[in-house]
Amino acid sequence: MAITDIKIIPNTPWDGKNNYDGKDSALPLHFRKPEGLCSKGAVLGKPFEASAEDIASVASFIETKLVACYLRMRKPDLALNHAHRSIVLNPAYFRNHLRQATVFRCLERYSEAARSAMIADYMFWLCGGSEHGISKLIKLYWQAMIEEAITRAESFSVMYTPFATKIRADKIEKVKEVFTKIHPAYVEYIYTDFQGLHVLPQTVDWSSFPPQQYLLTLGFKNKEDGKFLEKVSSRKLPTFTEHKTPFGLLTREDTVRHMETMGKRILPILDFIRGTQLNGSFRACSGVMEKLQYASLLSRLQRVKEQSQVINQAMAELATIPYLQDISQQEAELLQSLMADAMDTLEGRRNDEERVWNTIQKVGRIEDFLYQLEDSFLKTKKLRTARRQKTKMKRLQTAQQS
Repeated sequence: MAITDIKIIPNTPWDGKNNYDGKDSALPLHFRKPEGLCSKGAVLGKPFEASAEDIASVASFIETKLVACYLRMRKPDLALNHAHRSIVLNPAYFRNHLRQATVFRCLERYSEAARSAMIADYMFWLCGGSEHGISKLIKLYWQAMIEEAITRAESFSVMYTPFATKIRADKIEKVKEVFTKIHPAYVEYIYTDFQGLHVLPQTVDWSSFPPQQYLLTLGFKNKEDGKFLEKVSSRKLPTFTEHKTPFGLLTREDTVRHMETMGKRILPILDFIRGTQLNGSFRACSGVMEKLQYASLLSRLQRVKEQSQVINQAMAELATIPYLQDISQQEAELLQSLMADAMDTLEGRRNDEERVWNTIQKVGRIEDFLYQLEDSFLKTKKLRTARRQKTKMKRLQTAQQS
């Protein structure tokens, strides 16, 4: 869908003037006035009878118009939050995800654009879309974003391997051998994603489950990047930061270092992985919890605008998860808690230390700390046993010689 296909609200100012109010948003007043009317129900003509679903639908519609307006003004950075909010208000509407993909593309965030296009195609089918031509166009857009993301990746390369049966260890070794032949410059560390199955736009058919599935293999130029990704994906709870003192507060220098590590080494790779991975979850390497934890680092550094964008994006992901997979009662409660905390954070309520994602990160650190203690204990025990055996052998040899 082209940007020109979206009709803009008629140019009728609410205050009799068609001008700007001087704020950073650079958006005419008559484009922002409807947002306030939506919350009161007046836009529906029934202020005391309007349902929450109707209000959310109208509010989502207005957000999409704001997205279109900012894109016409060539300000995709200002359109981004509105694209996220349109999804939070109406996650089942495929065009909202497609507009989000357009904004990401304009910002040259191609991996995230690919995921948005993938979800748009799935939502189109899920909500009864029957026009194959539309689905084909969305898939072509999705494919173009994946190819662009691969082309621009410098630190890693990728290979998708189709499979139909259970993955065995010997098959993984063969996949790595093939990858080494195809991408010899990216073999410092080879990572295979076992966290979820991948689909590609060329072969996917949402109406026949499961669709053709692929195994994702990533090869890195820098061994440390691959090892770090392997370590992160093996954790049960998402936690990135490597604390010298596990239960101490981060200094500003540590916060900057961890933020750069997440922003440059971790999140871009996770975004790429999720560009062909439909199912969402709360586990490590899912990308949702990690973004919320990243937002906490941005908050510590008082980078409010970036924090707002990251949280809005995470909220859009959370609102979409129930449509992508079945969730348990426990997961539903966690999702509600995350959404509530995210909204409170955007509105400036409560201390950031109380957030669910920070609590989960602390639990993850405690688990890591306990595992480290266990490993240290076992290593020490092994060394002590070896020393005792060595001492015992020396005593036997001395006794025999005497």
